[in-house]
Amino acid sequence: MNMGEGSYASTGPIKILLADDHQLFREGLKRILNMEADLEVIGECGDGIQVLEFCNHTLPDIVLMDINMPIETGVVTTERLRDLFPDVKVIILSIHDDESYVFESLRKGATGYLLKDMGAEALVNAIRAVSQGYSYIHPKVTGKLINQLRRMTYLDEIGVATNQTLDIGATYIPLEESPLTRREAEVLRLMAEGKSNKMIGEHLFISEKTVKNHVSSILQKMEVDDRTQAVINSIKFGWVTL
Repeated sequence: MNMGEGSYASTGPIKILLADDHQLFREGLKRILNMEADLEVIGECGDGIQVLEFCNHTLPDIVLMDINMPIETGVVTTERLRDLFPDVKVIILSIHDDESYVFESLRKGATGYLLKDMGAEALVNAIRAVSQGYSYIHPKVTGKLINQLRRMTYLDEIGVATNQTLDIGATYIPLEESPLTRREAEVLRLMAEGKSNKMIGEHLFISEKTVKNHVSSILQKMEVDDRTQAVINSIKFGWVTL
């Protein structure tokens, strides 16, 4: 499959490919999305193989994809899309709110994770956010994701992987693969535990102002706007792999 055969449009409406094995569900989504002037559904697929074949000829901006599909699952297809068509963003649309599904989807390259019971307006806004370069995780899932991250042990001060593992299985990569300093990595770990700037400062014996500077540096290096995105993207970027 030759990536160069696809054509990628960067202007005009956001071009969306729907991937779900339930035709009625796809038709409902298509009606909702095509009502928006800045969105356009350009194709529909019922399995992962069809998604790859479609993208080999016409590249969408976003693939809105069910996580459970026949022949090839949404997670497997997401990984192949990431390798073959890195400009295509993937939003997983699922009935599963378990954090393990979210972790795996992000690890394989998804930019968003939505639930099928969300409202039409929220869905549209999520698609727009992803098209603008942001990650979007359904709020119902985010709380579970943060709780799981709180149990995760990050690199120690010398950048050596610890022996502790997450209950769904985690390995840690060398610190030099991350743009963060050792201190910033520690601040990020404490952020994932839900600690405020004041609490982080007390824990690390530094001033709250210094903590704020570290947080600003972390957000800038990770190119995100808030703490939640920073924690989530630390997995997506591969600094923590599952």
